[in-house]
Amino acid sequence: MLRTNRITPYLYLAPMVLLLVFTFGYPLVAIANFSTRRIRGISGPFIGLENYRQIFKDEVFRQAVEHNLILLIAVPIMLIISIILAVVLFERIRGWQFFRSLLFVPYVLAIPVVGVVFSNILQLNGVQNQILRSLGLERFALDWIGNPQITLYSVMAVIIWREVGFGIVLFLARLQSINEELIDAAKVDGADWGQRLWFVIIPQLRSVIEFYVVISIITMLAWVFSYIYTISRGGPGNATIVMELYIYNFAFRNQLPGIASAVAAILFVVTLILMFPLFRFRSETAMEEMG
Repeated sequence: MLRTNRITPYLYLAPMVLLLVFTFGYPLVAIANFSTRRIRGISGPFIGLENYRQIFKDEVFRQAVEHNLILLIAVPIMLIISIILAVVLFERIRGWQFFRSLLFVPYVLAIPVVGVVFSNILQLNGVQNQILRSLGLERFALDWIGNPQITLYSVMAVIIWREVGFGIVLFLARLQSINEELIDAAKVDGADWGQRLWFVIIPQLRSVIEFYVVISIITMLAWVFSYIYTISRGGPGNATIVMELYIYNFAFRNQLPGIASAVAAILFVVTLILMFPLFRFRSETAMEEMG
């Protein structure tokens, strides 16, 4: 029997651990350091929490936070659409494999490509409005990305259109591993489609639903920059400004990396807090499966 020292496995892991620490650890330390300095060039004097005080007094920052919170409306919408379409596909309707691929295609597309295409489609004289006018629906031909009242919701619709594909495939994969005898028994007992969905299918999707909700919340808070930048650039005015774009503007346009680092640190902490429920859900699921 081959014997190895207890420390041997850690020695094998050490190079990768050091690489990860350097790749992710150093930038985090640098951001934390920058957030407490008034940076001009590559460094600056230590000013404590002044950058944080400045951003909390900034009206644009409050608007950015508000817009990120509004985008969270998309999470339950994506969840409902994903579950319903996944269940429909699971019932193997005619051509279900084709529809599965079709629904997943948007998620495969690069976000900048999606953003540029929809920024042209949703213009006042874009393709969508031209179609509406040709159908005699002139009153519905709105300025989708030029009207501050609806621009954020237009971007939200694009995000839902693309991101829902991930949820469909995720739920469909879980459905294909459940015990179909339970569903058949519910049919025999006279349960209709809605009752089977609510009382039989959704309980078995609980762990996946929790995972998807947490991931979707993180996406809406910290991964929407590409959508916003390519579709509306944060406009008109600040109608679609979000925290990521706020960071970008201060880091590269205003040349104030200290302010940008402070916002980045806040966003990182919020994301980290949201990841704890994800790990807890995963741990509980693993224990349930073992039990």
